[in-house]
Amino acid sequence: MALEAILQGLPVQAVSAQSGEEALKHLLVEDFALILLDAQMPEMDGFETARHIKRRERTRHIPIIFLTAADRDSQLALRGYAVGAVDYLSKPFDPWVLRAKVSVFVELWTKTQQLHAQAEVTRSREAALRAAGVAIDEASTLLKSAAATDGQIAQEQVEKAASLLARARRRLF
Repeated sequence: MALEAILQGLPVQAVSAQSGEEALKHLLVEDFALILLDAQMPEMDGFETARHIKRRERTRHIPIIFLTAADRDSQLALRGYAVGAVDYLSKPFDPWVLRAKVSVFVELWTKTQQLHAQAEVTRSREAALRAAGVAIDEASTLLKSAAATDGQIAQEQVEKAASLLARARRRLF
């Protein structure tokens, strides 16, 4: 509850877990910008939980900040970094520092999501351009063939080419 109070007002939705196992279950179904992980949890400690998180393809990219009530034992901090943490904060920590760190990671996550969306739009647009190019090539071939023929066959080829060009235009605009 204290962490939720510290993060209040930030564009985040805090999800709490009482154990490492519960945290891993959340990670199976939800996407997260950042994980604030207690180093000392019942059953599976934070270090083991972090190892599981970093092993999974779906979650290995999520930054982890360890929080601990343990005194400033440098060995614990090293253990945290060794399992993939981006930071390790010992209590008591400055809530404004935590807010700033969370803000940065949330902003990075948001920008990454925007880049993924833009990449998808670009892929879609490129596919439409390729399809339009194929249609234009086919129409061009039909028109060249029609120029070499006469009569009804030529008229049908010109009409089909016009239809292909109209379809290509719709794909582009």
